[in-house]
Amino acid sequence: MTDSEPDDGAEDEARPELCDLCGTVVSDSTQWYALVRDSSSIHAVDAQFDGKRMVVGCTKEHLAELVKQYKHRPFVDAELWAGQIARALQKHEGRISEEDLAEGTGLTPDQIEAGATWQTWITCAGASSSAIAVPGRPVSRPVNDAG
Repeated sequence: MTDSEPDDGAEDEARPELCDLCGTVVSDSTQWYALVRDSSSIHAVDAQFDGKRMVVGCTKEHLAELVKQYKHRPFVDAELWAGQIARALQKHEGRISEEDLAEGTGLTPDQIEAGATWQTWITCAGASSSAIAVPGRPVSRPVNDAG
């Protein structure tokens, strides 16, 4: 295909949803959605969606189990702040003044320090393990881990 040929639209086609619990492909008529609190969820550009994750289940029961799992997962403010700092740094290609960082994230200096400390801790902890210990949070595993 050349630049002057029409696109077949394949790139714009919707991808099928997967159940966040079991991985089953779900169709438009059978999927169930819920919005859950999740301090690791940072929106690419819009801070109003930070700390919120849309989960999908193939059945009401799977969705209820996902919601239950997220309710038991602690919300760690410093994790959220670390993500917001990372987004601001990415937007400014890694170079940003403390004042611009505070203004761009809406965080206080204490929150920025806590977020940076959390990120340093998690990086130094070597997140290569499938079970990660995080300050203020019990050992966590991926939400859909059956073990």
